[in-house]
Amino acid sequence: MTEPSGGSSDRPRRPVMVPALALTAFTAVGITALLGGLREAPEEPEALGPGAVIDQGQFVTKVVGSRVTVERARNRFEEDKRFVDVVFDVKNNGDETAPVGVPPQKIESAFTLASFAGSLVKIDPVFPQDAGPYVFARSKGDETRQLHPGITSEVVLRYRLKDTEQPPQKITLDVAAFEWEPDFNNVTPRWKMVATDVGDKWLPEIKARVTLSVKEGDAA
Repeated sequence: MTEPSGGSSDRPRRPVMVPALALTAFTAVGITALLGGLREAPEEPEALGPGAVIDQGQFVTKVVGSRVTVERARNRFEEDKRFVDVVFDVKNNGDETAPVGVPPQKIESAFTLASFAGSLVKIDPVFPQDAGPYVFARSKGDETRQLHPGITSEVVLRYRLKDTEQPPQKITLDVAAFEWEPDFNNVTPRWKMVATDVGDKWLPEIKARVTLSVKEGDAA
């Protein structure tokens, strides 16, 4: 019986080597395509400090600074009170009186606010809830919670310190801006916070990031 000439055709095949870098690149491209393409990283907001002037559309705001303020006791039954104050000079550019307002509790709800303090969308460090904030304007020596058209007023953002609590060395605020445009269902324009639709929520665009050293204070 004659044996077949030549060897068997079932020879083991030589493995093909694929560089790990190519696999990594292929995987990254696939994930990127799955997520809908490359997204540009958001621009960092302008970093500002004391003396800076911010054009917020509805307001022109000068950042004065931050300090510890002491409110002296009026009699022997009271105690001195200490506060961390952040001070601004704010001009209302609108044609109507605007509220001083308060900062939002959450950044997600900020875009619904139409007040000056509502544009202070993030404050670091976070103070305890019982510390405030208290926000008011000073006009001709009196405290008010209104900003009148064309008038520049001193606005104070205030947090109360506990008896033994030390003030922070620095305080940082993310500041949003406003634009004059109509609502979704109303053609009449109004001042609205500039915000971006992110998924199922609207987040304010950060116009500026202000960092201030908290200085030792004086009597209120």
